[in-house]
This record gives sequence, structure tokens and C-alpha cells, in this order.
Amino acid sequence: MPPLTLAEVETLARAAHDGRTDKAGRPYAEHLAAVAAGVRARGGDPDQIAAAWLHDAVEDAALSEKWLESACLTARTKAIVRALTRGPGEPQEAYAARILATPGALLVKEADLAHNTDPRRLAVLAEPVRTRLTAKYDRMRALLGLHP
Repeated sequence: MPPLTLAEVETLARAAHDGRTDKAGRPYAEHLAAVAAGVRARGGDPDQIAAAWLHDAVEDAALSEKWLESACLTARTKAIVRALTRGPGEPQEAYAARILATPGALLVKEADLAHNTDPRRLAVLAEPVRTRLTAKYDRMRALLGLHP
């Protein structure tokens, strides 16, 4: 069976996150769309764009690992989604190492971090949340060798 098209992956991701909001109270699908657009703008391929739409799905329990295993996605898309799925209590160092070891995952994470640290997005958060998240994202960028 052929892999899902990008339009099908987008529809699925939007449905899986329906009703969820981000820390600023915006529909979560806006974040997914921004990350997918960021991957595309950075020259990402269809596997990476599909992974961008799904990058938080398993981590946030919007979709299960069992679903991912049987989904009509390429093995590469599945590997990228798994690399970007941080386990509960997983150290940032181990998470970053897995991203770096998975072909294609770094570009998706770079687009994710770019959207998460967008000054317009951070500006609407309470100062303590903004400070905590900025430090978290700066540390992840450093571990991945990315520069702001």
C-alpha cells in the first residue's frame, strides 16, 4: 500500500490534535502547520514534511506508537517521528543524541525550535513560562549544534 499523501497526513494530524491548544491558547494545529512550513522552507523532503505534521502526535498521546507502527508511512518518516518523540523523564542529552543519529530528524527539530522560539509566540506567554521555555529551547539548540 502506498504511503499516505502529505494532504492525508495533514488531515490526520489536524484531527488527532483537534481541540488541543498550545501554551498561548492557540489551536495546536497552527504549530504543526508552522513546523511543516518551516521544514518545506528549509528544503525538507516529503518524509520530513510528513514527520513535521506528526512530530508531537505520539509524544502527546494524540496517536499511539501502535498506530505509528502500522500507519501507511515510509520507514524514514516513522523513524523521524520516533526520534522526535521524547519519553517521560528522558534526559535532553539522550533525546538530542537520538535526533542527531536519525537521518532527517535534525531539520524537523530545527523548524520546531524556530517556531517555538518565535518572538511573537513567546511574547504572549507569562514571563516565568517564557523564561523557562527560552532556557529549555536554548539548551536543546546547543545540544544539537544549532545557533539562534
